[in-house]
Order: sequence, then C-alpha cells, then structure tokens
Amino acid sequence: MGDAMRDLVGKWAMVTGASSGLGVDFARLLAERGANLVLVARRAPELESLAAELKQAYGTQSQVLPMDLAQPGVGARLRARLDEAGVAVDVLVNNAGYGLHGELLQQPLERTLDMLQLDVMSLTELTHVFASDMVRRGGGQILLIASIGAFQATPTYAAYSAGKAYVLMLGEALHEELKPHHVTVTTLSPGVTRTGFFEVAGQKTNALQRMAMMESRAVAQIGLAALKAGRPSVVAGFMNALTVFLVRFTPRWLQPRLARAAMKSD
Repeated sequence: MGDAMRDLVGKWAMVTGASSGLGVDFARLLAERGANLVLVARRAPELESLAAELKQAYGTQSQVLPMDLAQPGVGARLRARLDEAGVAVDVLVNNAGYGLHGELLQQPLERTLDMLQLDVMSLTELTHVFASDMVRRGGGQILLIASIGAFQATPTYAAYSAGKAYVLMLGEALHEELKPHHVTVTTLSPGVTRTGFFEVAGQKTNALQRMAMMESRAVAQIGLAALKAGRPSVVAGFMNALTVFLVRFTPRWLQPRLARAAMKSD
C-alpha cells in the first residue's frame, strides 16, 4: 500500500460500537490507513479478537475499552482512561447506536430512553469532549453516523429517526463551527445496511429493504472518504441519495405515510 493510503500512521482513531457491523469495518479501514485504534463497545471478547486481527494484518496498536456507552458521563470516563494511557484521539468515529422497531407506545419507555441516551446524549457528550481536545491541539476529524431516516418522520421508528435527525443537524452545524479550528466534522447517513441492526431493532426485513441493502464495508468506505475530503455530510449509495432527494418534493403530510409503508415487514 502506497504512502498516500497510509495517511494515518502514528495517529489514533477511536471507533465506538466497534464490536460488530459498521464499527468493525470502520476499524479495519482505519487500520489499513495506518491508524492505531481505540476500540469501544460493551463486548470485550469481540473487541479483543478485532484488536488481534488488526495487529496481525496491519501491525496496529489497539486500546480495548469495554464500556456501556448508554450511560451519562461516558465522555469523561473514556478521556480519563486514554489520558492514563497517553493516547490523544485524532479521529473519532461516533458509530455506537441502535434502533427500536414498533410504534412508540408499544415500546417500554425505558428502552426508548436508553436508545436515545446512546444515540443522542452520549454521542453529543463524546463529540464535545474529544472535539474540545482537537481544538486545543489544532486539528482532528469526527465522523457522526446518522441515517436516511433523519430526513423524514418514520412511523415505527419514530424516536430513532428523530434522534438521527438531531445527529444530522448537529453534525452539519459543527462542521461550520469547528472549521476555523481545523477540525472536520462529517455526518454519514446510511440506508439499509447488512449489519445486525434489524435483529436488534426487532424487525424482519421486507423485500424493498433487502433489495436496497448495502454492504457494511462499502458504507464505511463512503463515510471515511467523505471525512477525508472534508465534506459536511454524505448519504451512502445512489439509491439512498435519490430517496433523500425526492423527499424534498414530497408534501410533509405524505412523507410519514410513505415511510410507514416502506417499513412494513413482509
């Protein structure tokens, strides 16, 4: 691999939700570019296995930090652990998150609040803590993971999509706020992706979702390429980008009806 593709040698990249799905592919792609990894998720065995794989394949150092990120104060705890290890995060991939399928009132309230704690509050805290460090050091990169659900109200994923709309708006605003400090913030909005998302959400995919499904590595590549190019936001894949574009021309009262139909299981 040429020097141009090893542009992160000597840098540290932190990936949250690194034990499965997109998180694993983000970690692999960053390791290919020479980065050392901070791997964060709840499941220690999966993180240890990934760290061993990356070391063997790329000679990558990894800090494995098993942690439940759906708790207040995770930003300060993570930063304290990394300060002890002498690690400064140059690239943050704020990937941890999950969705819940079903009408809001049919979901236990505590599950919805736990999801929003992880998808919104913890993401905001981690972004604030590590962006502050990047600003003090004079540069850094942050990738936030939203969803094409962020662009319209989505019945049966009401709170999840609302949370992702927050992530999208936060990321695009921070892109402008932090640009003068040489910190790049990019928001990636995937569509249906081959990960464990639907199993965790409790939904069986339908024919439309299976047809539109993208591979996890391809989505991660799009996000990291957009981050490297300094883009404020990117939608993964042509069909997803077309869907988002067409939403602009759809009356708001009609958008939730179409989204509900698209989310129905077979």
